[in-house]
Amino acid sequence: MLIKSDVNKLVYYWFKKLTDHAPIEEMTAMLLKDDLYMKFPETDFNNIEGFNNWYHTVTNKFFDQIHNILSLDISIESNIAKVTLVVNWQAKSWDPPEGYSKWVGVNAHQSWIVVEDSTGRPVIKSYKVEAFDDFIKL
Repeated sequence: MLIKSDVNKLVYYWFKKLTDHAPIEEMTAMLLKDDLYMKFPETDFNNIEGFNNWYHTVTNKFFDQIHNILSLDISIESNIAKVTLVVNWQAKSWDPPEGYSKWVGVNAHQSWIVVEDSTGRPVIKSYKVEAFDDFIKL
């Protein structure tokens, strides 16, 4: 049975691991393997292979990242958690052969669906980046 505190831990753990560029296996362990949907500004996909491709791209492009959760709301009905959050994301990127890196930062509105996997752990079934606010640097 899903409980808010476990879903809350998943959200914070996700962003910690994303910031740290954790090994792909640690990231995919937090995703539903057989019914996944993820939507980012640059792409969307519905399988682990799509996630692996996206993760490889972003971990090779962005560095010195910060993910600060500005708001988080979790509601649970029928063992499905609906998560809405705003995360302040800041990073540097470098596009070869440019001489300097670039700073980027946004407040990203996201919506997630979290369910239990076959072992009862909360995992991400759906992850959507919905919109961006004007950026405020923290």
